[in-house]
Amino acid sequence: MPWASHRRKFAHLRHKGLRVISLCLGLTLCLGMLLTSQKPVGAVDGVSAALAKDARAQEVDQKQSCAETPSFVTLDDQKVVELRRAPAAQNLDAYVRRAEGRLLQLARNYSIQPSQLVVQADPPFSVVGILERDGHLAPEMAVDDRAAACFGLTRQSLAIRYRDQLRTAINDYRSRRTLSSWLNGTALAALVLGIYILWLRGQVMLNERMRRRIAQRPRFILQQLGRLGLSGFVDVDQVRALTQLLRQVIHWSVVMLISYLLIPLLLGLFPPTQSIAAGLRGQIRDLVIGFLSGVVQAIPNLLSILVILVITLLVIRASNAWFQALDLGRVRIPGFYQEWALPTARLATILLTLIGLAAAFPYIPGSGSQVFQGAGLVVGVLAALGSSAIATNVISGLMLIYTRAFREGDRVEINGVVGVVQDRALLVTRLKTSRNELVSIPNASVIGASVVNYSFSRREIQQPVALMTTITIGYDVPWRQVHALMLDAARSVPGITDEIEPFVLQTSLNDFHISYELNAFVRDPALYPQTLSEVLAALQDQFAAADVEILSPGYHAIRDGNPRTVPPAPDGGSPPQQR
Repeated sequence: MPWASHRRKFAHLRHKGLRVISLCLGLTLCLGMLLTSQKPVGAVDGVSAALAKDARAQEVDQKQSCAETPSFVTLDDQKVVELRRAPAAQNLDAYVRRAEGRLLQLARNYSIQPSQLVVQADPPFSVVGILERDGHLAPEMAVDDRAAACFGLTRQSLAIRYRDQLRTAINDYRSRRTLSSWLNGTALAALVLGIYILWLRGQVMLNERMRRRIAQRPRFILQQLGRLGLSGFVDVDQVRALTQLLRQVIHWSVVMLISYLLIPLLLGLFPPTQSIAAGLRGQIRDLVIGFLSGVVQAIPNLLSILVILVITLLVIRASNAWFQALDLGRVRIPGFYQEWALPTARLATILLTLIGLAAAFPYIPGSGSQVFQGAGLVVGVLAALGSSAIATNVISGLMLIYTRAFREGDRVEINGVVGVVQDRALLVTRLKTSRNELVSIPNASVIGASVVNYSFSRREIQQPVALMTTITIGYDVPWRQVHALMLDAARSVPGITDEIEPFVLQTSLNDFHISYELNAFVRDPALYPQTLSEVLAALQDQFAAADVEILSPGYHAIRDGNPRTVPPAPDGGSPPQQR
């Protein structure tokens, strides 16, 4: 019983305890619901935002661990797989080298088919491996979440991409090394070489044809330069030599360019040399891209240079037209002589050209480089070394032009040289003598010497120029007879004009004879030497016919049976032998 009574008490206490516990749980639950209902609405959003921020921070942290410059797993120097992060914190470069070696082994192992490459999830990685016949997977590459985050992809998607790229690379590697590929490459190489040889023969024939045409038609280029007013600076031989040099440079440049482009084309037809061909093609591509980018960047400057060039040429042509009108007399300027027109046109062309070059120089690509600075230094040194003599001759040439001492075609005597002026340049004056000798005299020497112009009188004052010759006659001959003989001799010469009568002057009474000077006016200054020779011959004939001795330079008056000096008469008679 006691046990029964205690049992009843224990059951009663247990029921009370359960009710107390239930009440406490209910109060706790109500209090929690009350507190939850009083919490602000934005608190939930704040928690969500914090979680999103943590996720973004984690993603940014993963991307910051990616390499800025990607690395590539290559096969036959061709990019296959792009990597920005190695799995499991491995070194990226070492991982790429191991992957390249393993990929080459797989490509050469023909017992493994590309289709055996599969992707299998093995958290925290996605593994790309070889599925063997027994179902075992031999891993080759592993992709984790950090590596996938570098590409903005999931781990599985990046692994599938790698698998497809590896399959394609292995198939391409094996297809390029088949017998049919070698045969196709050999056939294509033979075809390309045949086309190259045919083109080379055609290029050589075209070059030879251009050489003959340039040799036969050098004046065509002179005519084109003449339209620009530049023909006065060059001659036919200079144009021919320069054009032939330009032809050779263009010919060999084209041959070398085509030959260089042929090398990667032939090497790319055979598997062992395809990597070399790819490198050469890359060099060519970089060179072309760099050149094109440079051209694109230089287009504004080139357009500026073109505008300056066009304006300069137009101004030069207008200047040449103006001075040509002055030379032809269509336009007249008081105090400006026609003979100044062409030299002044040349000076104006040089001045305008220098102004155009100075205006265009800042727009030349690379004008501020050290190469241009070095070239300017060399030109400055050369100019300093040779400027003194050159400047003296140039200034002297200008003085000769504008002092009108002579012009082209005039017969002059300079420093004892008699001839016709062939060229009046800025540095030298060229005379052509009666013996067809071309004498070049520096202008500095010309300006310091006396210049006798035989053509100036006829051209400027419309009066003939006179020639002068002196003979000596003894005192026993009357001077009036001498005058008459000399005047008759002058009138008998066709080259002596009758515009002004010739005259005779007695210039000296010497010890044994008298000096008589004959002045006769020449009809054509260009025939001055021939006319002088004819006058001297006529004098001898006239005095011989009159039986008068010409005592030149002088004879003693003692006649001890010596022969006389009178030559035979023109009619065949003979003078007395003794006196």
